[in-house]
Amino acid sequence: MLTQRQGIVVWLHSLKQAKLLRRYGNVIYISKKLKYVVFYCDAEESGILVEKLNKQSYVKKVDVSHKPSIKTHYENSRPDKAKEYDYKMGL
Repeated sequence: MLTQRQGIVVWLHSLKQAKLLRRYGNVIYISKKLKYVVFYCDAEESGILVEKLNKQSYVKKVDVSHKPSIKTHYENSRPDKAKEYDYKMGL
């Protein structure tokens, strides 16, 4: 049984507090140049976490990933004939 995860991007004033975000979820990436942290948490807890993070003094802005709401199953998608020909040439 897989749990649904939600990606959250937190923009910080300073990277000193980046380690504090580990208590909220799994930190995936920390950008030193642009001062943001990407982490994943449970989808059910994401709304509560966004509110908590916005109240923190070291947080500039919190963005939530739109990936779970984007439809990834495409209908009527046909492969390109030119690409299909190129793949067969390698065999």
